[in-house]
Amino acid sequence: MMKSKNLLLTISFVLFSLVLVACSGGDETTSSKESEGKSDADGKTTLHIAALESAYGSDMWTKITDAYEAANENVEIELTIEKNLEEIVRPNMQAGEYPDVFLLATGRPEALTETLIKEDGLENITDIFDKNVYGEDVTVSDKLLEGFTDTLATNPYGEGDTYLAPMFYSPTGLFYNAGLLEEKGWEVPTTWEEMWELGDLAAEEGISLFTYPTTGYFDTVVGSMLYASGGTDFYNHTMTYEDGVWESEEATRVLETIAKLADYTHPNTVANANPNDFTKNQQLVLDNEALFMPNGTWVVGEMAEAPRAENFEWGMMPIPAFEDGEDRYAFTFFEQIWIPAAASNKDAAEDFITFMYSDEAVSIFLESGAIQPVQGITDLLEGENKMYYSIYDEGVLPAMGTFASTEPVPGVSMGDTLYGAIDSVMSGNLSYEDWQKNIEEASDKLRPAMN
Repeated sequence: MMKSKNLLLTISFVLFSLVLVACSGGDETTSSKESEGKSDADGKTTLHIAALESAYGSDMWTKITDAYEAANENVEIELTIEKNLEEIVRPNMQAGEYPDVFLLATGRPEALTETLIKEDGLENITDIFDKNVYGEDVTVSDKLLEGFTDTLATNPYGEGDTYLAPMFYSPTGLFYNAGLLEEKGWEVPTTWEEMWELGDLAAEEGISLFTYPTTGYFDTVVGSMLYASGGTDFYNHTMTYEDGVWESEEATRVLETIAKLADYTHPNTVANANPNDFTKNQQLVLDNEALFMPNGTWVVGEMAEAPRAENFEWGMMPIPAFEDGEDRYAFTFFEQIWIPAAASNKDAAEDFITFMYSDEAVSIFLESGAIQPVQGITDLLEGENKMYYSIYDEGVLPAMGTFASTEPVPGVSMGDTLYGAIDSVMSGNLSYEDWQKNIEEASDKLRPAMN
């Protein structure tokens, strides 16, 4: 069903593009920034902002709209904020009416952002980062935390140009009961060797070293491990389907390590690793039946009402290093803001995006729990959030990115092959050698389809 939806979307966008060409007599300049002009009678530019209403709520976007209109008297904002944003905006887009700015991340079931990426439907916004933040005397690039615009999640074509700007971010890692480790006198491990040693100690007391909610949560684990094993360039090679990359020494030690985790994983994990029962695996950590699980900061709210062991206290650590002294990584998820190539007011849209990193906007978003990747953000945080987000202040490096966009290849999914098969690896039904072979074969099939 999802493939059919994506195909219909692709056809509709192609047909719409042909209509545009026909109406413009083939003039390719009609979509350039110089063709802007949606203005009211009083000379104000009407800027259409489309934002997904997520767990942060809608109120912050109303406040952002009011703040920007107060700061820029030449702009009037038309705001669309919906939980089902794709369904709301798609009919207008198919009729040729595009929002000027989208806050809509990749990874959504509707895959609207990915569809536009594949259709070259996003505006190149590389120049935004050299502009001053609206109303401030500092550039966007100087305001942003390092590394957040050097990833395939922002540069989907892998050519150095940026098409999506980073917004709200959330670090991930291995979550655990800090109270239990303190009670037992166990040190938080920093290497995989120390992990195995702790696993043996815990097993003597009937506690498993590891569990995971579902195999999908391994995207953060695998990503961090790939960075740790071979560095940024190696990670990007895996994300761009380089020939033989999954058979390399760096990839092999990642897959071998995950396979070894099977010996230390709670026996109920695989049975519960599904959308209906995943919280049972998370509960294993709260009940001191398992020590560590991969997760993100959202798990705290997700399990807020769940029972827990006495003296339970959330802790989060990065993925262990392979060797003592080597770099450690914590994968970071972030939402993205972008401009459609068919937007009518691109210059005004760029100015609005720069405002997203202003002190005023950061403060508004922070009130709703949405945290921007800007310099000094951890100084504004309190409690558990300060602990989670300060992980990058302690020598831990951020891991970010995703697989490069490709044309659909029937029957091939890197997500299913790389992550979905982990249940079979953990249950002993799939050897890491066969898993590695399957991953390399999927990568080989996707490489020719890469945009």
